[in-house]
Amino acid sequence: MTETTLNAEDVDPTPRLGRKRDHSRDPEILSAALDILAEKGYERMTVDMVATRARAGKATLYRRWPSKAELVIEAVACMKSGSPAELPDTGSLRGDLIANIKAPVMKDGERKLRIMAGMVSLMSESPEFADAARAVIVEPRAAALRVLIQRAIDRGEVSADVDVALVAQVIPAMTAYKTLMLGTAVDRDYIIALVDEVLLPSLGLRAG
Repeated sequence: MTETTLNAEDVDPTPRLGRKRDHSRDPEILSAALDILAEKGYERMTVDMVATRARAGKATLYRRWPSKAELVIEAVACMKSGSPAELPDTGSLRGDLIANIKAPVMKDGERKLRIMAGMVSLMSESPEFADAARAVIVEPRAAALRVLIQRAIDRGEVSADVDVALVAQVIPAMTAYKTLMLGTAVDRDYIIALVDEVLLPSLGLRAG
C-alpha cells in the first residue's frame, strides 16, 4: 500500500507458519492499536503493547501484520466515519449544529485527533498514507459542517456567496488546537461557544 522505512525491532524474525489465518479478532486488535497509538504515539508504540491490550499473541499479530507500520496503516484504513445521512436536520443551522454536539461524536473526534498526532513520524515518511489518514480522520468533520452549511444556504438562511469550504474548517481547526496544542479536552460548552461566537457570526447569523 505504501513504502515505509522499517526499524529492525518492527519486524518479527520468526518464520511464519502456513496455517489458515483467523481474522475474527482483527477488529479488536486494530482498535487496540489505535488506542495505543493515541496514547503513546507511533514511535513509542510497540506490537507487544497491542498484543497485551488485545489479549492476543505477539506471533499472531506478526503473522497478520509483518511490521508495526503495516498494523497502523490497516488500523487507520479501517476506521469508520459518519455519513451525512446521520446528521440532524432541525430546520435551522444553529439547531443542526447544536444537535450534532453529542458525547460519542465529541469523544470519537478527540480520539481521532490524538491518533493523527501520534502518526506524525509515519505520515512524514509516506505522503500517500498522510492523505489517506486525513481523509479518514480530518475530512469527515469538515464534510459534516459543509453539509449543514449548504443546507442553510439552500433554505435561504445563509448567503449563497459564503465560502463553505473555508468556514467549515473553523471548528475542526480550533478543536484540534485546543486538544493537541493546549492539551485540554473539548467539552460541549466550548463547541457551543465556537458555534455562537465564531461560526454563526462569520455566516452573518446571530445565536438565538
